[in-house]
Amino acid sequence: MRLSTKSRFAVTAMIDMGMRQHQGPVSLAAISQRQHISISYLEQLFSKMRQHGLVESTRGPGGGYTLNRDANQISVADIIDAVNSPDEKEQVSADAQQNGYVSTEELWSHLNQKMEDHMQSISLHSLIAAQLSKARDLPNNNSPKRGVFAQKPQTTVTTRAPNSVFALGSV
Repeated sequence: MRLSTKSRFAVTAMIDMGMRQHQGPVSLAAISQRQHISISYLEQLFSKMRQHGLVESTRGPGGGYTLNRDANQISVADIIDAVNSPDEKEQVSADAQQNGYVSTEELWSHLNQKMEDHMQSISLHSLIAAQLSKARDLPNNNSPKRGVFAQKPQTTVTTRAPNSVFALGSV
């Protein structure tokens, strides 16, 4: 298992999507805007996750992505494995053995197994629930929202300057 920026972004995007999928398919543009991840990068990640059966896509207006399985059945390890290429760890091991390096492969393999077991024990559902509870714990800011048509309070400005060139002589 390789922890990378790619896997971190994939987990972040899946949490974001999982939090909002009850409203319908979630667009990558919306995830991109909220999480500051480029749309093209998200397209690559979601393509791989769709191939691994984690998400499904809906085309057309109002389209986007939804979870293909229940969030309880998707682990962090599933997401990370989906976006990382499967042959990366085998290649590193083969290179080390061919070049005659001192083998610490057993140490790293054991550590990798512990990390994978831990990631397998964390469900997407638990991460979504944690984020939703954090959102509820935030103080509610009841300030009025400003929209395009919101009117600012009018203030009266009084000036003592003359209104025209002709009034300059009477000041």
